[in-house]
Order: sequence, then structure tokens, then C-alpha cells
Amino acid sequence: MRRTELLQEIRKMRFEEIYEIWTEKRITQEEAAMMLCVTSRTFRRDIDRYEDKRLEQISSRLAPVDEVFALTERYKNLHMGWNVKHFHSWYKQNGGRRSYTWVKNALQSKGLIQKGRKTWSPS
Repeated sequence: MRRTELLQEIRKMRFEEIYEIWTEKRITQEEAAMMLCVTSRTFRRDIDRYEDKRLEQISSRLAPVDEVFALTERYKNLHMGWNVKHFHSWYKQNGGRRSYTWVKNALQSKGLIQKGRKTWSPS
């Protein structure tokens, strides 16, 4: 689990605990917001999302699993060794609709390509 996912899960757990205390009327909205280190308006928005179950909702923009699998299998079986730029150009020419970054992230998540080194340059 990535650090951001872990922090989001911790935030969600803390919200659920404080939401339960708030629904039992043991604290006010402002106190609950202070405990979460957010504004009372943000707490109200989170309540709306939580009650609508939008915190659990999967993104509608998420790529289907079979599309990711087909892309990674194609790269693994036919294009292994190509860099992402060339593979993405080929992918777009053959009807692909996803962005360069999406293709790069899909290949990196499956371990087919390595992340580039971060370079620092003074401005």
C-alpha cells in the first residue's frame, strides 16, 4: 500500500470514529472539525459524502481491468524493450484512446518498465 493510500485510509477511519461520536450528540460539528483538523464546512461536506456513500465510490473514469491486461500483455509479448514513448505512439496509431501517462503508469504498475531517475537541475 502506497503512503498516500495509507494516509487516506487513516483519515477515513478517523472520520468514521468522529462521525459516530458526533451522531451520538457527544460533540458539536465545530469540535468534530477541530479534531479532524479541518474546517466545519469541510466536515459538513464529508458528512454529505459519507452519508451518500460517495467516499466508497469507485471512479467512473477507472479503466476496465481487461483493457489494462490487454495492454500489458501486448507490451510483454510483442513490444518488450520498447520505451514508453514509442509504445504509446504505436498504441495511439492502433486505436488506443488513453494518454501517455496512463500507459506509462499501467506498464510501471505491472513492473514491465522501470521508473526514470529523478534529476535535479537548478533554476
